[in-house]
Amino acid sequence: MKVLYAIQGTGNGHLSRARDVIPVLHKNKVDLDILVSGTQADIKIPYPVKYQLNGWSFIFGKKGGVDMWRTYAKTNSLRLQKEIKSIPVSDYDLVINDFEPVSAWACKQKNKECISLSHQAAVLSPKAPEPKKNDRLGKFILRKYAPTTKQYGLHFKNYDENIFTPIIRQDIRNITRTIGSHYTVYLPSYSDEKILNFLSKIKNVEWEVFSKHTENDFFWRNIAIRRINNESFIKSMAASKGVLCGAGFETPAEALHMGKKLMVIPMKSQYEQQCNAAALNEMGVPVIKSLKTKHLDKVKNWVESNKKIDVYYPNITESIIDRLLQEVVIGQTY
Repeated sequence: MKVLYAIQGTGNGHLSRARDVIPVLHKNKVDLDILVSGTQADIKIPYPVKYQLNGWSFIFGKKGGVDMWRTYAKTNSLRLQKEIKSIPVSDYDLVINDFEPVSAWACKQKNKECISLSHQAAVLSPKAPEPKKNDRLGKFILRKYAPTTKQYGLHFKNYDENIFTPIIRQDIRNITRTIGSHYTVYLPSYSDEKILNFLSKIKNVEWEVFSKHTENDFFWRNIAIRRINNESFIKSMAASKGVLCGAGFETPAEALHMGKKLMVIPMKSQYEQQCNAAALNEMGVPVIKSLKTKHLDKVKNWVESNKKIDVYYPNITESIIDRLLQEVVIGQTY
């Protein structure tokens, strides 16, 4: 079976998940090609990428949300259309898509089946948690960004039949966990200055901040600012007292699996993260809206609290891929 696995390269979560999915696909002896589109990831996958594309990336801002102007400026519609036409999706027996727009739209234009294996597929389920404030535009963008014909979703809980618990990479499963003296922070949509100004007001706490905006590691008062590095970030989380991060999917899921105290800040005007925040809040994870001073006491209370959420995410990557491949083969047979 010839398979194209298309991965979103905006942010690090999709590529982190791919590190575990790709070996399982190889184990099933499929003829695998990999496509990655996007420009915002800080990590690489240790496998050959056949198609490396610019795609359609959302650019992180520095005030808690997406930088819409830079996103618009970097979106070249003619280039995007050229990329869509360049992918020979008809040559593949199966296209697996992790919220990747180029292959998704190439399949749609050629009436080719495209199977979603993503967190976004779960977020769009009518049974998954949603924020109290309705966001029709956000939901519309999420639904149309990378359209697929069949969905296998990943979420914090099994909210529906085709929704599975998170794929926790082996790096996280195998690392030794301790409780150190610091808190790990990953808030890529905020500037270093904003984070420093906020966290420095919480005294007698060590913060280890991983930043998308610095080229050099440095210390300031009780805060260490570090460049993004996959191995260093995992080690920091594993040895932390807790994790303060955005309301993405992979980092909160990994923190929960590690048994770490967790607090999240969803990105502004980002529907997926607002949905994630609603789901995490239902589970008992504290959520704040921003790094404004009015939320400082909530962070202080979280630091002083020992409350954490007890979850365990079993290793089900092989069973998900086996089910996906089996259903596709059955579908082709009939």
